[in-house]
Amino acid sequence: MIALGEGLRNAIRQHGEADYPYECCGLVLGRFGDGERRTAVTLHPISNAREEAAKRNRFLIRPLEFAAGEKAARATGLDVVGIYHSHPDHPAVPSGFDTEHAWPLYSYLIVSVEKGVAVDLRSWLLEDDRSHFRPEDLGPGGS
Repeated sequence: MIALGEGLRNAIRQHGEADYPYECCGLVLGRFGDGERRTAVTLHPISNAREEAAKRNRFLIRPLEFAAGEKAARATGLDVVGIYHSHPDHPAVPSGFDTEHAWPLYSYLIVSVEKGVAVDLRSWLLEDDRSHFRPEDLGPGGS
């Protein structure tokens, strides 16, 4: 489970709407708890680095951008606990591309943005063998 407050949920939705019809992306900063529990504290939005033609159905976080997010997290005593992105005019379900490029450690939050309006936000965990994602509960959080 990832504890994600309404303020952070709204920020992810707003980022998805603002970047529509392209995919938005960013990091979720927070704390790892017992087992698979994570608590989101803040977001680290990132500009999608894909070429414009590919931004509609793919996102790219450059290694230096990811490292900057990790540095920002460490500076406040947090960790990168998740990655979020949007699916313009598609469900909030991981694609095959998402599965191929994900890492098992993180929560993957996907917001579905239909015709410019965020309609669904879901979280997913990649199995350790990287075979598929499974749904992750979005619990209440403080932010």
